Amino acid sequence: ERPDVLAAKLMEGRVGIMVDGSPFVLTAPFLLVEAFQNPEDYYTRTIYAGVVRIFRYLAFFLSIMVPGIYVALTSFHQELIPPSLLFSIAAASEGVPFGSFTEVMLFLLVFELLKEAGIHMPKNIGQTISIVGGLVMGEAAIQAGLIGAPVVIIIAFTAVSSFVVPTINNEVTLLRWIFLFAGGFFGGFGISIALIGLTVHITGLESFGYSFASPIMPCRPGDLKDTFIRAP
Repeated sequence: ERPDVLAAKLMEGRVGIMVDGSPFVLTAPFLLVEAFQNPEDYYTRTIYAGVVRIFRYLAFFLSIMVPGIYVALTSFHQELIPPSLLFSIAAASEGVPFGSFTEVMLFLLVFELLKEAGIHMPKNIGQTISIVGGLVMGEAAIQAGLIGAPVVIIIAFTAVSSFVVPTINNEVTLLRWIFLFAGGFFGGFGISIALIGLTVHITGLESFGYSFASPIMPCRPGDLKDTFIRAP
């Protein structure tokens, strides 16, 4: 929607596609690294822009993997959790009738429903529904003993992380469920297989003849100056 973004992409050699009746301009080819770039990066100092961009990559991986890792650790690999933290999780989940996988799956489903409701409602009402609904339902579920407090924290952290990279929010939602089922059924082994599968899939995609993972894979060192960080 921003003219400066379109102008920058045209100067990089991309093509802009304008469609009558749409406020958005499509650019092609589209690369994965573009999802982690923000127009404001080019109006701020290099060091700050680079650090923030690294946070975006970190938020992406956390948003898709944290629920699955939590379920894998609590269900299969309790020995990897520090004893004091393990006791805290056990105390907070005492009396909950569901396992960690079912807890996370149910509350993640509630979060997705609240998010969809907020999107399709008018803007002011939608924000109220998302915030109030999440707070009220989360607190009520904890008080009723249906969900443990750690699960609410995990889902809230995941939700905040997913909004850091809004361009690929739909893909993040799908990947989050894939990693959750992989961790819930196969533990850390499933998480590893899902991560390998995601890497193979991304590196195999193409956008108008260009590798979707370019310039990371295939690696072109000269083009890495605007990927993980923004070089001067």
